[in-house]
Amino acid sequence: MPFTRIMLREGRTEAWLQRLSTLLQQQLVERFSVPPGDCFQMIECCPPGRLIADRDYLGGPRSEQFILFTITAGRSRSRQQKQAFYHHLAQALHRELGITPQDVMVIITCNQAEEWSFSHGQMYNPEDV
Repeated sequence: MPFTRIMLREGRTEAWLQRLSTLLQQQLVERFSVPPGDCFQMIECCPPGRLIADRDYLGGPRSEQFILFTITAGRSRSRQQKQAFYHHLAQALHRELGITPQDVMVIITCNQAEEWSFSHGQMYNPEDV
């Protein structure tokens, strides 16, 4: 049940953004144990000067193509799952959209099921699924 906020510079077409969303979802399903229908994303296209990232800090060099994925997940994944997800997401974005791996940053935060309400004002209970 992850929710992903995707932040990048504005200037992409709707088709490009849809492909980005699809590639992310494919990797979440294949590498992060997410059910196929569990897709919740927000794509935020920022004007110049509104998405600030050091060009070289712990990676890089980053370019104007920099994309930040912040993922809130309901449960933690293993170190191996996270590493496979990071690697395969970066490779898919490079192969399909021309984004260099240096321009892909991912932050994962985990919380508990009780901190989610999907609808009707009801607390999520995994036992009900």
